Amino acid sequence: MVINNEQTRQTLTNDIWRACDILRRDNNCGGVMEYIEHLAWLLFLRFLDAQEEVWETETSLTGKAYIRILDGDLRWSVWARKDWPADDLIQFVHTQLLPTLQGMYGDPFRESIAAIFSERTVIVAASGYNLKDVLKIVDSIDFLSQDDIHTVSHVYESLLQRLGNENKVAGEFYTPRPVIRFMVHLVSPQLSETIYDPAAGSGGFLAETFEYLRTQNPGLSIEENEKLQTQTFFGREKKAVPYLLGMMNVVLHGVWRPNFRRGNTLEEPVKSAPAERFDLVLTNPPFGGTENQQIQENFPVPVNATELLFLQHIMKKLKPRAGARCGMVMPEGVLFRGGAFTTVKKDLLEQFNLHTIVSLPPGAFAPYADVKTALLFFERPGPTSAIWYYELPLPAGLKKFSKGSPIVDEHFDEAWQLSQTWNAQRKNIPANISGEGIEKYYGAPNAWITSIEEIKSRDYDLTARNPYGSTNEELLNPTVLTSRLLERIRELHDIVENLHDTITNNEV
Repeated sequence: MVINNEQTRQTLTNDIWRACDILRRDNNCGGVMEYIEHLAWLLFLRFLDAQEEVWETETSLTGKAYIRILDGDLRWSVWARKDWPADDLIQFVHTQLLPTLQGMYGDPFRESIAAIFSERTVIVAASGYNLKDVLKIVDSIDFLSQDDIHTVSHVYESLLQRLGNENKVAGEFYTPRPVIRFMVHLVSPQLSETIYDPAAGSGGFLAETFEYLRTQNPGLSIEENEKLQTQTFFGREKKAVPYLLGMMNVVLHGVWRPNFRRGNTLEEPVKSAPAERFDLVLTNPPFGGTENQQIQENFPVPVNATELLFLQHIMKKLKPRAGARCGMVMPEGVLFRGGAFTTVKKDLLEQFNLHTIVSLPPGAFAPYADVKTALLFFERPGPTSAIWYYELPLPAGLKKFSKGSPIVDEHFDEAWQLSQTWNAQRKNIPANISGEGIEKYYGAPNAWITSIEEIKSRDYDLTARNPYGSTNEELLNPTVLTSRLLERIRELHDIVENLHDTITNNEV
């Protein structure tokens, strides 16, 4: 039986990769982004059809009638299994199926479906013959079988990784899974907590957190599983394609009813306490972008840099309780920039305990981003008294991570071990410790503690400055230097832009 199961999983894996090859050769789906998007929306509709059968059965047991989301000719079991002439199939998809999906409304789930398919041109194979071949493969997936779901989930994650490796645009919503796993384990989500990703992208943080909770809590009761499915995971994504990819990724990992919505997170006013708050935030928000003045007015400190707006959003969205916490990716520029950045960092250190900063080496997000980044971990209550820094070293002989030499789970082994020591002892470590006191606790050249007094003396510059490494800028990696130069140029650009707006407003 085990052999047969393994053979079945391998057959399904091969079939899905064959579907990708079919779509890759199609005139409409030449690139990795296009064929993954096409496959994702087909997988979503196949999943929805299987799930509606379950919901219909559950509703009938209560004596009520279930109203299907897709019924009649629009049911997958009707149109996807029909022996269409190739051209008629393409016409049906464009003139009946997609318009119906784009026009759905009435409840959050239907509106989520509409958000997946509306406001853009959905990628559909140019050849009806190619689409028919792919439909047969997708239709063979049994979404009521855990084996099938696990297999498809594994292949889908591989596709997302391929997307991240081959498409620079994907860096906007794909975070390397070793980074995500380290962050999830360090914040240690609990079963009763609500988890939020305000820039969910391809759903990596939500999916990995679900896997973590399921592993840590075997044998869930019906009530616990229901809460995990419907009241635990919350996400928001601005753009249509990553929203589709993220929704499908979370579903394939087992969260069939996530509170995953489409929209611009930064449109929510957070000057005062928002109505909806969360126990835990895990995210890699977009950085390097800008927002207009109207969006900026939603925040206590108006600024056009998206990374700083997201930081303020998260600070407001965490519940006002001890233990509410966040793990997030930030570009290094946030750590050292002044002006509005200093104001927000001061608020962060006063309102929260920013206890850990892990500095990542160049290329950690290769190949789609060479920006120097850091992982920030903070919690309630504040204020911060000391920050533990860890500088993730590059493997011997490697100048930077790259597509050919990517960051992997093993690179975080030392960071994980030392972070556990820090978490166990940090409440007992003197607040004024810095530099020479580190050996007593760790004896590691890549870890050190900086007191809040020292941070204040630097005017809230949070940059990782390893006391055991060279402080000579000329010896820094060239990628680090150019990254910092780009941040300085961006900071100067913001100053000039704000000056221009002030002059313009005064003239009016």
